[in-house]
Amino acid sequence: MGQKKDLTGSEKSKIVRYLAEGCSSLKIAKLLKRDPRTIKRFIQNSQQGRKKRVEKPRRKITAHELRKVKRAAAKMPLATSLAIFQSCNITGVPKSTRCAILRDMAKVRKAERRPPLNKTHKLKRQDWAKKYLKTDFSKVLWTDEMRVSLDGPDGWARGWIGKGQRAPVRLRRQQSGGGVLVWAGIIKDELVGPFRVEDGVKLNSQSYCQFLEDTFFKQWYRKKSASFKKNMIFMQDNAPSHASKYSTAWLARKGIKEEKLMTWPPCSPDLNPIENLWSIIKCEIYKEGKQYTSLNSVWEAVVAAARNVDGEQIKTLTESMDGRLLSVLAKKGGYIGR
Repeated sequence: MGQKKDLTGSEKSKIVRYLAEGCSSLKIAKLLKRDPRTIKRFIQNSQQGRKKRVEKPRRKITAHELRKVKRAAAKMPLATSLAIFQSCNITGVPKSTRCAILRDMAKVRKAERRPPLNKTHKLKRQDWAKKYLKTDFSKVLWTDEMRVSLDGPDGWARGWIGKGQRAPVRLRRQQSGGGVLVWAGIIKDELVGPFRVEDGVKLNSQSYCQFLEDTFFKQWYRKKSASFKKNMIFMQDNAPSHASKYSTAWLARKGIKEEKLMTWPPCSPDLNPIENLWSIIKCEIYKEGKQYTSLNSVWEAVVAAARNVDGEQIKTLTESMDGRLLSVLAKKGGYIGR
């Protein structure tokens, strides 16, 4: 914000005249359309003007110090600019200069979120990869649920604003305004669903099986040929409603059992290609920081975004499984990213 002008000689004369007439400093400020604090300061010391801001020369850093900063930035991910410069014993550099220097060699990013993997998890991931290394993944149906909210992730509401323009107002609601739970599956180059879980329904074993009966089995699976059903492998993660004895027995009665029901390693969303589909859909429905006013409107956006995902995109995801398995083995069960 720029500095305001000092009182002019004419304004000072008027202040003196108004004071002689018995006017208060507040009334004088209204008459002159000036800040009351400015009037009070003048009355307290009529000879004192506004303090001028002194521009301090910016601290310059040497090429040697620049190399130290670069090494420190690489060793201290997510550290503040102050912490990075202090670790290099470089003082006296203002924040604006620190950020300008770091901007040439680094980016401001958030930490990646990933599930915790202990030694047991890694061993089970390796065993899983070895077991399914020779599987024909074009016959695997990859399934999962996703929750979408009215407001979307907070970090997705950022973007460039032109000079002189104001940032648009963004609603702030509890629990991101509420949301919708969506279930879908992908197999080869085909998208199954998406299907919406009824609002207010908590997915336990019984409600999960009933949901599959009303959507997946009645609307998609029953239309498939006997040979397709014989060869299809059903994948689901280890959520309690999925892996319970009730759900396992119910799926077995539907003919999905033993080798037709894929075992799944713990803490492994990075191995499920449908997670990438969720990212594609979310990028579409929340682009430009879009928000929604009702659960039906966000559901309609999900359906529209899903329709725009073509078969080639889905095929790319399902065909990535061989590479994912090899990466798991190469990293000895470690996280492979998505």
